[in-house]
Amino acid sequence: MSRRKFKNSKKYNSKIIQFEERNTPKRSRKKRVEIIPRSLAQEEYIFSITDCAVTFGIGPAGTGKTLIATLMAIQSLKDGETERIVVTRPAVSVDEQHGFLPGDITAKMAPWTRPIFDVFEEYYHPKQIKQMLEDGTIEIAPLAYMRGRTFHNSFIVADEMQNATPNQMKMVLTRIGQGSKMVITGDLNQHDRGFEENGLKDFTKRIDKNSENISVVKFTKNDIERSPVVAEILDTYGEF
Repeated sequence: MSRRKFKNSKKYNSKIIQFEERNTPKRSRKKRVEIIPRSLAQEEYIFSITDCAVTFGIGPAGTGKTLIATLMAIQSLKDGETERIVVTRPAVSVDEQHGFLPGDITAKMAPWTRPIFDVFEEYYHPKQIKQMLEDGTIEIAPLAYMRGRTFHNSFIVADEMQNATPNQMKMVLTRIGQGSKMVITGDLNQHDRGFEENGLKDFTKRIDKNSENISVVKFTKNDIERSPVVAEILDTYGEF
């Protein structure tokens, strides 16, 4: 399969990108986001996020879909290329109803956004993150509360979108405004809402493969970086 050519590759090459080990005993916050792609799919994903308004990252757990999207969002914010980061994802287990959980929207969404905020905490102190949430630099936007909004000059990370319905996917995609980027992540083998009502599957079947504004990057088990045992476990469940 031929790889997509990207118009802003020089822009990407001018930035140092590197993954770092996370299990150090003492955490020190990093000042600069550095990412090195570990596979061709990850490289294509990074190029796509750089060049396209909307990028879909689709594939199994452990391939870096959410990690890279979040790192690119942080990098964009630090470099002044975007004014805020918007995080959203379906909360399937409560059917988008967050009222019974304690706290404000951020607290109610915490069980679903924790993996993303683990990445934020590598670059920002919890007090900084709290302030950024208060002033809107980081926004948690549950799908149920996004209708009617438009996000300008924002980097939007929509995670686990295999659990969105076709109507929810359409609604999220049409929230993007001027100067914004959106990254949609998901795994079509991990749907909790029913495969036939899968918004991620529905849209990727509709998309024009030659679109210059929207890109779909697909990951396989060969791109799994979390641990070799993850690929073996997914094999055991017959997902490949």
